Amino acid sequence: MYKRVVIKISGEALAGEKGFGLDEKVIDYVVGQIKEVHELGVEIGIIIGGGNFWRGRQADSAMDRTAADHMGMLATVINSIAMQDALERAGMPTRVQTALTITRVAEPYILRKAMRHLEKGRIVIFACGTGNPFFSTDTGAALRAAEIGADVLLLAKNVDGIYDSDPKKNPDAKKFDEIAYIDVIKKGLSAMDTTAVSMCMENNIPVIAFALKEGGSIMKAVKGEKIGTIIK
Repeated sequence: MYKRVVIKISGEALAGEKGFGLDEKVIDYVVGQIKEVHELGVEIGIIIGGGNFWRGRQADSAMDRTAADHMGMLATVINSIAMQDALERAGMPTRVQTALTITRVAEPYILRKAMRHLEKGRIVIFACGTGNPFFSTDTGAALRAAEIGADVLLLAKNVDGIYDSDPKKNPDAKKFDEIAYIDVIKKGLSAMDTTAVSMCMENNIPVIAFALKEGGSIMKAVKGEKIGTIIK
């Protein structure tokens, strides 16, 4: 159903049960799902959060926000390089592009180069979010999806969709199968950054939020099967 996608993977999801760092079993599981989608000929962009190493908004309040956010961007580079290594070991050509210039380990983000990589069947991993402090990796994912003309933004999370309240704290939380962009903003739902939702709304990019651990979840989302919550 979707021919060009951006997949946003939370850093916490890659930590697995450990809650910190990288779980190779989880990474291999994700790579297996991505390989199935890649073999369909789908053009894939990936953005990975850095929460398994560092979250700027959780930093000590005495720390400057800009410094904290830059540290978070560097955490996304660690995850991106790990994912690139795993994808290439599985036989998929991959490029990492960073919004901050780190040419020793990755290409700088250049839209035309990214488009060329996608057209050649290479998976492109976009690191460092937007390259600016005060913006989340959700916003980075929405921005890259808009720039490359993605058909959909896939949010692979630890939760199986979007709820009206935190399902970990409220056992009576209700899950949405479908919700409008504006309602996500009005209700103040924390499943996705407000700026990111606004950007997807302005560019008419549907967003599908689903649980990464559900078997074949990425393939189901790409095929347009019912899974998680769709924002549109």
